[in-house]
Amino acid sequence: MKNNWKGKNGPMLIAEIGGNHEGDFEYAKKLAQLAIESGADYVKFQIYTGDGLVSKVESPVRNEHFKKFELTQSQHIELAQMCRNSGVGYTASVWNFDALEWINPYMDFFKVGSGDLTAYPMLRELAKFEKPILISTGLANENEVIESVEFLRSQNSFYKSKENIAVLQCTSMYPIKSSDANLRVMHRFKEILNCTIGYSDHTEGSYAMEIAVAMGAEVLEFHFTDDRKGKTFRDHKVSLTKNEVQELIEKINTIENLKGSDQKVVLPIELENGHELSFRRAVYPSKEIKKGEKLTEDNLTILRPLHGIDAREYDLLIGRKVNQDLAPFQKLSWKYID
Repeated sequence: MKNNWKGKNGPMLIAEIGGNHEGDFEYAKKLAQLAIESGADYVKFQIYTGDGLVSKVESPVRNEHFKKFELTQSQHIELAQMCRNSGVGYTASVWNFDALEWINPYMDFFKVGSGDLTAYPMLRELAKFEKPILISTGLANENEVIESVEFLRSQNSFYKSKENIAVLQCTSMYPIKSSDANLRVMHRFKEILNCTIGYSDHTEGSYAMEIAVAMGAEVLEFHFTDDRKGKTFRDHKVSLTKNEVQELIEKINTIENLKGSDQKVVLPIELENGHELSFRRAVYPSKEIKKGEKLTEDNLTILRPLHGIDAREYDLLIGRKVNQDLAPFQKLSWKYID
């Protein structure tokens, strides 16, 4: 079965530029290029207009904020083409209904941001495209996450497959303390949702993501910038730079190597120096034993190396007689035993 969430280095790595361009298209292109060079699997933006996202009556300040951060349809398409032409995926949180059709050709999957987890009309529209969906769960309790996933699956059975829906643990604040990351929620999601699991990070630095990978995260999403210095927009504070993403990738490779296989087998490196004999124990006489004498717990011991009779056969020796004299600590053989 195809794994829609497989990255070049194990987990899928999504560099979220989001609103860090602050409406400056040239800066958006610069950030996209740096994210491409960082080694991330996908570069992510947010597609919206102020009026299509926020009520200018109920929240005029937020409405104006988002208007300042708008990019046009042609600019988003240029960014998508820029990523895809470089062999890197493009994705976006699409917050305007009318943008879904024109951005769809550039999307391998759709992203549902935390704020849209309960936006059922948007979930219904996304489900019509029958593409994998990635969901962040900031602001939500467990029942809300379950209900949203069930709603998606009720709209399209495509999402009943764990390969077609990924759910990210996320805490919607910038930045958050380590104690608010709650990475173990990922395991709970895997248990109750039959989904791919991951983590959307809002801590400072990359340590939480390293731990998330060790805990089984299959998708990592992180904010991305060129430099945090001198930036006032909140997302920059929790963003990684190109070099930091590359360092994260190196750590992920080490973590994946350490995780290794789930098959417990004897490895060649364990056998090359004879450790299967030098580390394991055999049964030895703990004192002199005369011919015809019975073997007992009093005259037997188990010691390294495993020469002769394996320690696992100790109980089989108890009560048996020996057919020759045995010296203390000599190697035993079944031919000495009647």
